Amino acid sequence: MSRELKTDPRAGTDLSSLPAKTAELTLRAHIFSAVRDFFTHRGYLEVETPYRVPAPAPEPYIDAVPTGDMFLHTSPELCMKRLLAAGYSKIFQICKCFRAGERGSLHIPEFTMLEWYRSGCNYLGLMKETESLICSVADVVNPGRCIVSSGQTIDLSPPWPRFSVKQAFAKHSTVPLESAIRENLFDEIMVRDIEPKLGLEQPTFIYDYPASMAALARTSPSDPSLAERFELYIGGIELANGFSELTDPVEQEARFLAAETMRRGAGKPPYPKPVKFLEALYHMPEAAGIALGMDRLVMAFCDTTEIDDVVAFTPEDL
Repeated sequence: MSRELKTDPRAGTDLSSLPAKTAELTLRAHIFSAVRDFFTHRGYLEVETPYRVPAPAPEPYIDAVPTGDMFLHTSPELCMKRLLAAGYSKIFQICKCFRAGERGSLHIPEFTMLEWYRSGCNYLGLMKETESLICSVADVVNPGRCIVSSGQTIDLSPPWPRFSVKQAFAKHSTVPLESAIRENLFDEIMVRDIEPKLGLEQPTFIYDYPASMAALARTSPSDPSLAERFELYIGGIELANGFSELTDPVEQEARFLAAETMRRGAGKPPYPKPVKFLEALYHMPEAAGIALGMDRLVMAFCDTTEIDDVVAFTPEDL
């Protein structure tokens, strides 16, 4: 884009910042295309689910945006799992998600998420597929299997390092995992001490979260104190969160009730129970699913730590 745009006081708007993002937005489009090609070639069906839902999944630290008597979804997860329960075995979606009050260098209240779900798979299989996805994208949009983040070269060649959450705490925190959970310091220590040190040389998985942080994940059949959940980090930034799916509707409802109790205890408005999702779980096959932040994926390939650099419009531009 060669034409220079200037501020015209008669127009009442400033377009001068938009051409500066041409390279990032072009790369973003190529990445989205490469992601779609990856899943299409693997036999996944691209689906669309409603943005407005009657009942979001209750989560203590994530707030949905009300829209009339419904809510903008914070994730397409519940509807996509209903499709899994109906027999769609391999599905993916790239969509906008909405979370109230989220704004920072890595957060905007309207962001783009990739989610995919696969029946007959667990979280270990999904980790391998995540490696394959990002390497496939790199082969299309990046010369070679290395990217640069904050001056650090990151080698994307698999296999990527994997550490259990307990191992990550032992390596990077002075507070043992058990103490962090007991003293309600888990999130603080993760953000302050552990996350900035993950994925600096290669993308890194951490897995086997405490069962108390399972959310919608299945607990391990061999160790019920652990959830079959993982997160992926590149350049110290969380990129994805995946897990083996919980398919027990009774257990899932109990977890929702506990999360709703926490929300109310924090003075947050209650959510309706996602009844149709809970009913669908009776038909849910063994499966695994993952949410990956597309804006953050673009950030990784653009060597930036600011989400503002890879979206056309920030909330402040509107």
